[in-house]
Amino acid sequence: MNTWSNWSGSLKFTPGKIIEPASEQELLEVVETILKNNQKIRVLGAGHSSSPLVVTDENLLSLKHLRSVDNIDKENSTAWIGAGLTVKEGGSRLLDYGLSFHNTGDVDIQYISGAISTGTHGSGIKLKNLSSMLVGCRMICSDGQIKEFTEDQHGKEFFDALRVSLGSFGIMTKMKLKLLPAFKLVRKEWCTHIEDCLEHLVDLINENRNFDFYWYPRNDLAKLRILNEPGKGLQKLAYAKCVEEKSGWAIDVLPKQRDLKFDEIEYALPLAAGPECFKEIRKIIKAKFRKIVAWRVLYRTIEADDFYISPCFGRDTVTISLHQNAGAPFEEYFRTIESVFRNFDGRPHWGKKHTLKSEEISQLYPRWKDFLKIREKMDPRRIFINNYLKKQIFDL
Repeated sequence: MNTWSNWSGSLKFTPGKIIEPASEQELLEVVETILKNNQKIRVLGAGHSSSPLVVTDENLLSLKHLRSVDNIDKENSTAWIGAGLTVKEGGSRLLDYGLSFHNTGDVDIQYISGAISTGTHGSGIKLKNLSSMLVGCRMICSDGQIKEFTEDQHGKEFFDALRVSLGSFGIMTKMKLKLLPAFKLVRKEWCTHIEDCLEHLVDLINENRNFDFYWYPRNDLAKLRILNEPGKGLQKLAYAKCVEEKSGWAIDVLPKQRDLKFDEIEYALPLAAGPECFKEIRKIIKAKFRKIVAWRVLYRTIEADDFYISPCFGRDTVTISLHQNAGAPFEEYFRTIESVFRNFDGRPHWGKKHTLKSEEISQLYPRWKDFLKIREKMDPRRIFINNYLKKQIFDL
């Protein structure tokens, strides 16, 4: 049997079988056999997540061969893409048709399907998470049949539950995405002291299309990352030095290549709570963890949505992420800062480290029970969830 490991190496397990179907038809046949044997199945992506969403001792499914891009509708800026494409691959192929994602995360190695199902996001106070692109899908359901779902036909309520659903409704083989006409961006990176960043934080967030900052605990400096369409947004910062500039198509400029691997915890907070939460985190890190933390702290913003278990549900959001080198101890560091996140009404990123259980999680989402009701209807035999989701997250 083959042991599977996630990207950072912090999550390792041995599934009963790793399945890599070459086509949707082959996948249907695989699922038919699994259902007959009353087994369970989890779908993996690129393995960038560090929470145990895909851990299983039964069937682990890779959709890496489902890489189509078709049904392009340039007039309405939509396309259907296969669930096995990474953000980089999908964005590059859509660019050939003059289309683009509205945003990406910090890296582009994730599968688009995984990024959507976990509520992955970029930064920009007027930009929703990547899940917001989903307006349709082809999905193998718990009866073994492949069905097509669209928001127009199946309604907003269903899609508000589906968009962030952790792969627990079924196996999406294709997704219909609402896109933008291809556009170019200029990315400028600036260095300054963290105090200057915080002093100008409101303008930095509100006056730019995309803005985030990294804080470096060991020298108390910040790197500001600002992206705008050419000629728009803040052009000069009197309190910072520009250290890097790049322009090009959005998919080539938004994400950055990350060669060093890390583990991560991230929480989503109400926008107004972000600065005070960050200041408390900064204080604790400087007092207790400064010598052991080699990585920076990332601060981003996302527009509110109404997806039932999205961390951005019902509120404009700040996310704060802590990183630690892969293989280095992170437990005490993450656990200590997690308690600060909780004090500021934080919600954990589904694909990153956290310790919350269903009793705590259910209090964070006003539509939690509605989500569970729809999920149970879609998967009454609980084929598409693992023990982690069943016990720790959904409490079934």
